[in-house]
Amino acid sequence: VQLQAFGGGLVQSGGSLRLSCAASGRAYSAYSMGWFRQAPGKERELVAVKSYRDGKSYYSDSVKGRFTISRNTERNTVYLQMSSLSPEDTAVYYCSASPYYSYSDLTSAIRWTVWGQGTLVTVSS
Repeated sequence: VQLQAFGGGLVQSGGSLRLSCAASGRAYSAYSMGWFRQAPGKERELVAVKSYRDGKSYYSDSVKGRFTISRNTERNTVYLQMSSLSPEDTAVYYCSASPYYSYSDLTSAIRWTVWGQGTLVTVSS
């Protein structure tokens, strides 16, 4: 599977933005999908993931209640709806795919084997 993320841009604090990640290739439905981000000078961190097995979603504490991950299997696309954005959300956002499905696996970075290019989200104060 190959991934292409888009939808980043400049948004004011308190605003909303939706990222999209289009997947191509076979067996897309057998991959869990996730979003990660990397802020300047920081390590890449998990933002939100969705298990392909049971559809459960997991979020980092920093985005819980503000971000929503969803996927459209017919369109082979996963989305990240972001609201109440703050400058701390400024980062390059990456979508990723994993053949694993459990919470313990999906919260482990090494389980994510396919990466798309990043899309930059900048939140101004």
